Amino acid sequence: MASLISCGAGFFGKTLGLLSSRSLARCTCVCPAVRGISFSTSSGGPPKRPLTGYLRYAVQQRPAVAKQYPDVRIVEITKKIAQEWRLLSPEQKKPYQEAALAARQVYKEEMTKFKEQLSPAQAAALKEEKRQKMARRRAIRKKRELTMLGKPKRPRSAFNIFMSEHFQEATGESMQSKMKNLFEDWSKLRISQKQVYMQLAEDDKIRYKNEMKSWEEHMVEVGREDLIRNRKKKTKPKKSVKAKGNKTNTKVVSESKGTETPASSPGTGKSASRAKKAEE
Repeated sequence: MASLISCGAGFFGKTLGLLSSRSLARCTCVCPAVRGISFSTSSGGPPKRPLTGYLRYAVQQRPAVAKQYPDVRIVEITKKIAQEWRLLSPEQKKPYQEAALAARQVYKEEMTKFKEQLSPAQAAALKEEKRQKMARRRAIRKKRELTMLGKPKRPRSAFNIFMSEHFQEATGESMQSKMKNLFEDWSKLRISQKQVYMQLAEDDKIRYKNEMKSWEEHMVEVGREDLIRNRKKKTKPKKSVKAKGNKTNTKVVSESKGTETPASSPGTGKSASRAKKAEE
């Protein structure tokens, strides 16, 4: 539990900066529409998710901690609040957790009423949105797990290496404008100038290949074969089909009449002789 709160401290930092005291009862996030489908009904949009017990405590304690540490960033403030939460006794956490459970029950009731007013298309879109959200959460958890297990970073491209070296000196106010200007600078480079970064990218590929080999061997040792990249499936050899005689008809030009007649194949010669005997 302690490690989970520590890992989530950075994630909740920005969220807590946007929350106010009026958002204690509910969270400010709403379910977005899927491909233009609106979820608005007669009672308005979907109900907002309630805050957890920890978030309720964090919202309550944030102003005091921020006042105590005015020069500390919001992420560090969130970590301090998380540390205080870990030190609380179960009795001290109980009021926040009970309030969260009560709000959760109200949320479920409101969500049930909301779903009853949805059309079939809206219900399907809401279900798809939930599926996509769960898939994103699984992907984030998977990436976090791989990072904790020390999976090597993927190799960088030549342009990525160039961008990382010149990003600080790039012109532009926003990150997007800087990246755009760097891409234009990269396009203007000669092949000989790009060759340096291309060689660094090739070296990085070798680094990644060697580190992945060692990492996968370690994963096998600790019993995590499920994290190893999929091996190439052995392709089954195709069964050779034996040709049953030559069935291709070739045209033979008759010397006397100059007409074309199909040449008989080995299989058709026997059938023709049998037909002649039957006529005799």
